[in-house]
Amino acid sequence: MAQATPTQPQALPTGRPANLRLPTPGCYADPHRSGLTAADVFDGMTEHLFYTLGKLAPTASRHDLYMALSYAVRDRLMTRYLAGLEALRKTPTRVVAYLSAEFLIGPQLGNNLLMLGIQEAAAEALKGFGIQDLGEILDVEEEPGLGNGGLGRLAACFLESLASLEIPATGYGIRYEFGIFDQLIRDGWQVEITDKWLKGGWPWELPQPDQACFVGFGGRTETYRDERDVLRSRWIPEEHAIGVPHDVPVLGYRVNTCDRLRLWRADATESFDFYAFNIGDYYGAVEEKVGSETLSKVLYPNDGTDEGRRLRLKQQHFFVSCSLQDMIRSLDARGIPVQEFPEHWAVQLNDTHPSIAVAELMRLLLDEKLLDWEDAWAITTASLAYTNHTLLPEALEKWGVDLFGALLPRHLEIIFEINRRFLQQVRVRHPGDEGVLRRVSIIDEEGARAVRMAHLATIGSHHVNGVAALHSDLVRRDLFSDFAALWPEKFTNVTNGVTPRRWLALANPRLSRLISDTIGDGWVKDLEQLRQLEAHADDASFLERWGETKLAVKTQLSHYIRNHTGVAVDPASLFDVQVKRIHEYKRQHLSALQVIAHYLRIKSGAGDDLPPRTVIFGGKAAPGYYMAKLIIRFINGIADTVNADPDMDGRLRVIFLPDYSVKLGEKVYPAADLSEQISTAGKEASGTGNMKFAMNGALTIGTLDGANVEIREQVGADNFFLFGLTTEEIAALRAEGYRPWERIGSIPELGEVLRLIEQGHFSEGDGDLFRPLLQNLTGQDPYFVLADFQDYQRAQQDVNQAWSDRRRWNRMAVLNTARTGFFSSDRSIREYAERIWGAQPYPVTISCEME
Repeated sequence: MAQATPTQPQALPTGRPANLRLPTPGCYADPHRSGLTAADVFDGMTEHLFYTLGKLAPTASRHDLYMALSYAVRDRLMTRYLAGLEALRKTPTRVVAYLSAEFLIGPQLGNNLLMLGIQEAAAEALKGFGIQDLGEILDVEEEPGLGNGGLGRLAACFLESLASLEIPATGYGIRYEFGIFDQLIRDGWQVEITDKWLKGGWPWELPQPDQACFVGFGGRTETYRDERDVLRSRWIPEEHAIGVPHDVPVLGYRVNTCDRLRLWRADATESFDFYAFNIGDYYGAVEEKVGSETLSKVLYPNDGTDEGRRLRLKQQHFFVSCSLQDMIRSLDARGIPVQEFPEHWAVQLNDTHPSIAVAELMRLLLDEKLLDWEDAWAITTASLAYTNHTLLPEALEKWGVDLFGALLPRHLEIIFEINRRFLQQVRVRHPGDEGVLRRVSIIDEEGARAVRMAHLATIGSHHVNGVAALHSDLVRRDLFSDFAALWPEKFTNVTNGVTPRRWLALANPRLSRLISDTIGDGWVKDLEQLRQLEAHADDASFLERWGETKLAVKTQLSHYIRNHTGVAVDPASLFDVQVKRIHEYKRQHLSALQVIAHYLRIKSGAGDDLPPRTVIFGGKAAPGYYMAKLIIRFINGIADTVNADPDMDGRLRVIFLPDYSVKLGEKVYPAADLSEQISTAGKEASGTGNMKFAMNGALTIGTLDGANVEIREQVGADNFFLFGLTTEEIAALRAEGYRPWERIGSIPELGEVLRLIEQGHFSEGDGDLFRPLLQNLTGQDPYFVLADFQDYQRAQQDVNQAWSDRRRWNRMAVLNTARTGFFSSDRSIREYAERIWGAQPYPVTISCEME
């Protein structure tokens, strides 16, 4: 085993020698720390083990080696990272600022090795430390707890694509100390434990305490006249917090562009009160520190309580205020007047969480930069754009006026003025129409008065986009129809995408090698090149290799399942997968009902023609969402019964994978045969898991919802298992009076499934455990589960028939992969850049000239 060989330290000169020349920014100032060979990586690891971690190689643990390799890789990012910042300082251009409450960036080491093209070099370097498999070290990395689901993962894909397309960008978010939660399954129930993802240190961040920002809360406002005798307002906050930025380099694929993710950590303005301590108030002495730092402790505090809602609003204002202050400060540092803000920053609001940016940017321009209202409003609306991600009313945030005013009094004043001016415009267009005024007002006057944040974002942005063609149509037609009538040019669509680097090249190296051996590796940068695979879709030899590759990947997941759940599954069985956030509209319980029907067919002897199937679930439920947690318990109850039944051996297995994450997703997506995308039509904005599955050759069974519509258009109707009511059919059924209990009598198999649940067959005889779920389905069925059950069963039979002809199935899988080029996040970012941001690529050159 190799180890570090320390050299004797050299005495440092007391003054700068006359012949010493400093390298220009962007120079590989130390080739030893920037080389990309195995020897360079080995030397970098050795150096960091010794000097950074204080370890010798013979005693280094796997965590030590992970940290050393990560630091060595980070060294190789720094030249690109600093060169990009310096280039923008010298030649300012428009930078994209992506504001998001979540950035589910996933493990960084493997991704950065791929971006640099040094996976093989790193693997070879590790052999010098006695590690024969790079995967051993990659598995050590804790996943950053910076997001929860598709919203955060989309933000991460977009940042990677921005860098890969060489578009300057900064992602702005919160450095959550504990993330959302780690999920355990105990007695079938979800149990939440603290996600201590930072406990072992995180080598990918660069703290920048000198660039901290102050953020205020509460207090009061007062008016005064400035030196020009203009009446102005000032905010006198009651409390403050300090936002300390931590930068994470985001490297593009095989380019010099290295953008950044800037995450804000909350600190107290005064960490310790010596007076309180000295008089015996030991808890009070650190009260402010604890209160302030709570802002960046955990993602999405429970908003079921007043304190939870208050904390959540404070979090949103905290990171938005820090981010906007940071943007303005960057202009000041370069001598650029704030009036040019829109020429230098294109600010994208990722859903409603950062929509307070409309009021905060106005406050900064009015109160700090002393602009007049018209100029401030012109800058704000020219800078901000808003992405809507949901049609669900509960996700379109509203804040009570009392809470909002107590926490952000100046912002409430500004919002009232924005609303007053906006409603005046509406009155001109719709004289005497009080109905439209009520519908579009930022202030909801029905019941307790509340601030509608989606309305604020829509009014204050120059573009509003949905994230799939169907979703964007519903946004224009239903959700924001009055706004779309006022500003039709403001509304557009940008269908989501996912990065092929992480979700195919990194997550599925076996399939990636097969593809590259067949059509070359240009697809990694240009996913449309996958179309060349269509020419091989009828090649028997290629289809055989495709099937062998899939089986090898499924075998890997089978080992993981056995090690983490104790259940043995057959990798040759049909892997039927549904992994995503647990929510009623995503209808995991529809899949569960189908599993019971499948189980009953086998038990009754009517399932002899059913192919072996392994049904895999995974996902987290929000801690306060009882029905979603009951669905998890329901799935685990079914799994316990099915997996313990000898009649199911070799026929059916049900698995719930605990603590679903990006890291686990990298194992699951490549192994799936069937992708369950079965949300109620009109409820899913887009989905991105559906894209990852299709990209890896899984066939989709799904409704015409979200991006499923476009996936089916791209891959072909013959390669997609469609079922379910459409958005229009659901609206009609709801209008005529949907009576779910009537479905039970007309579908005998459904009645048998529900009776088995009611009898406690999947809850050890406890007939009450799942009663709330049954009552919800048979009484209201808000997501039309029973309405779609029979057609879902029909589509599953189509799946069984297709799977029985393995060559046909593999051909369909190849065509799914071949036709997913449209779903690259590179395409999404190009559309944003051209149609919304007006942002251009800005290639970074690396110069080694000396000055």
